[in-house]
Amino acid sequence: MDTIDSALMAARAQFAITISFHIVLAALTIGLANFLMVLEALWLKTGRKVYLDVYRYWLKVFALNIAVGTASGLILEYQFGLNWSRLAVQAGDVLGPLMFYEVLAAFFLEAGFLGIMLFGRKKVGPRLHFFATCAVATGSLISAFWILSANSWMHTPAGFSIAADGRFIAENWWAIIFNPSFPYRLAHMTIAALLGSAVFVGGISAWQLLKASDNPRARLQFSMALWVIVVLTPLQILVGDLHGLHTLEVQPQKVAAIEGSWTRPAPGAGEPLRLFAWPDMSEQRNHWELAIPRIGSLYLRHDLSSTIAALDEFPRADIPPVAPVFFAFRLMVGLAILMLVQGLVSLRLRWRQRLYTSRGWLWSNVLLAPAGFLAMLSGWVVTEVGRQPFTVYGLLRTADSLSSVSRAQVMGATWLILLFYLLIFGIGLWVLLRLLREPPHEDEPGPQPTLADETGHS
Repeated sequence: MDTIDSALMAARAQFAITISFHIVLAALTIGLANFLMVLEALWLKTGRKVYLDVYRYWLKVFALNIAVGTASGLILEYQFGLNWSRLAVQAGDVLGPLMFYEVLAAFFLEAGFLGIMLFGRKKVGPRLHFFATCAVATGSLISAFWILSANSWMHTPAGFSIAADGRFIAENWWAIIFNPSFPYRLAHMTIAALLGSAVFVGGISAWQLLKASDNPRARLQFSMALWVIVVLTPLQILVGDLHGLHTLEVQPQKVAAIEGSWTRPAPGAGEPLRLFAWPDMSEQRNHWELAIPRIGSLYLRHDLSSTIAALDEFPRADIPPVAPVFFAFRLMVGLAILMLVQGLVSLRLRWRQRLYTSRGWLWSNVLLAPAGFLAMLSGWVVTEVGRQPFTVYGLLRTADSLSSVSRAQVMGATWLILLFYLLIFGIGLWVLLRLLREPPHEDEPGPQPTLADETGHS
């Protein structure tokens, strides 16, 4: 049993490493693809060349992100086949087609039009090129649709039957695809990708404005990023609240772990907001707890007196690791609050006409550049660690999804993956910093000369 547990923890750690790298790149792909679509639409509508210059600039970053993201995706597929073959056997009838649809409808759509987007501006007209940009942006969203459908089904399985050998058999594809948690996860993750990309673009733009505060292209991309933050951060908080209410209904153990609630309070006492605690799984209690009475009930039940099921009300074998879920949730919420403040401060400085010149403000944006992606990764820790000890919630345990691999095999593969990532991401980061060290300039070069040089758009 110790050998199995050791191999299981090693496999879970390897999956955490690979998915953490890949999900940031996938989210940036979604965000940049839609940013580029908006930029090209504004250029076609207004004829202002500043939009085209910014488009060309971020198109190079987008191409680099696609290249590195493809490499990380291949590693993710490799480790999934190596470590989780029993999950593929048990749930392949459901998950296999969903992943196939993702490849068929999204990957080929993105890959087919990416070449036109990157290198076809001299070959096609501006409107056909814009169509290619729209196709790539749409493909990135379709890809997220199918991936999140598959992931959500593992959290809230529906539309299936179980065969005599334990395999999940698809019965109702509508129920499988649009399973109960899917709408919440799709909205939450899509907004997170757009918001994380906006905070990143805002941070890079602020860094560039510190060196050239009068650059109109850096100002444009900074302003656009901040408008996205202003609009999407409150929306994300609202969607997160709806997602949390649904999670409380379908995965109460996860919410109890999020709250660090080991024992239900007395009726009418309400749930406290635990600002800090050190959850202890062995003693089934918190150390050094700092809490505000009743406030937890306000966001959990939208009143000041209701309670939720506590961890001691569930079988001990079904309780997720509490500490990672507890701390990751607080990091996610804390970063969301910082981004909300970032948006509100930007409105005030915009009104006072100091948005591009306040050096303290610009430095704060630089420091916040990774905040959106860190919040997204924290949210995935809450989601995936909080689902444990199941891969298919309530039906298939993670220990029963593991391939017949030893800890030594998994750790050997993990070291190879880390070496590969060190090489690929090291080179990618070096190229990225070279691309971003200077703001976009007039007549910004793209992957090749553009049709605008010939058509006279300005």
